[in-house]
Amino acid sequence: MSEQQQIKVMVVDDHPMWRDAVARDLAAEPGLDVVATAGDGDQAVRRAKAAAPDVLVLDLNLPLKPGVQVCKELVGANPKLRVLVLSASGEHADVLEAVKSGATGYLLKSASTEELIDAVRRTAVGDPVFTPGLAGLVLGEYRRLASEPAPSAPDEPKAPQLTDRETEVLRLVAKGLSYKQIAERLVISHRTVQNHVQNTLGKLQLHNRVELVRYAIERGLDDE
Repeated sequence: MSEQQQIKVMVVDDHPMWRDAVARDLAAEPGLDVVATAGDGDQAVRRAKAAAPDVLVLDLNLPLKPGVQVCKELVGANPKLRVLVLSASGEHADVLEAVKSGATGYLLKSASTEELIDAVRRTAVGDPVFTPGLAGLVLGEYRRLASEPAPSAPDEPKAPQLTDRETEVLRLVAKGLSYKQIAERLVISHRTVQNHVQNTLGKLQLHNRVELVRYAIERGLDDE
C-alpha cells in the first residue's frame, strides 16, 4: 500500500468512550480513514464485511462473540485484512491465541496515541507490531510449533521452488525482522520486500505471516 493511499480503519471495542476516542484520534491523522466502528463481535463481523477496512483495530473482550473468533472469521474470509489487537490484557495466552487467529500485531491499551497511529500504519503494510516484550514471546511460540512434526498429506506435492531473493527474504522474516528492517538489510525498497513475501505466500499456498514463519523455521532457515 502506497503512503498516498488512504488506509481504511475500523475500530472495535465494547466501551463507547474508549472506542470513540480511538476512532477520533485515528481519524484526525492524515492518511487514515475510519470507515466503521462496532461495539460487539456480531456487529464487528457484519460491519467489517460491509466496510472492507484495510486494518481492524480489535479488542479481544467483546460481548456476543469474542475478538479471537471475530479475527478468525474475518481473516478467513479475507486474508488481506490486517488485524491489530488493542487490548488491556498482556497475558501470554491471549497474545498467542490472537496471533494464531490471524492477528498481525498486538498492542496494549497503555500505548500512546502516537504508538497506536504508528502501529496502524505499519500493520497496514504487513509488518508485525507488538508491544515491547511480546514479539519475542510470539517468535518463541513459532519455534515451538515448528519443532512439532506436521502431519504429512498422502502424495504430498514437491515443494515449490523459491528464487534466491525470495529465500533470503524468507530467512529474515523467520528471524523476526520487520519489512523495513529487511529492506534496509538487503538495500531494496519496502514495496519490493512486500512483493517477495506475497509471491512466496502464493507459491507455498500459505495465507499469512504466521504460517510463513513456521514454514521457514521448520526448514531451519532462521538458523542460517
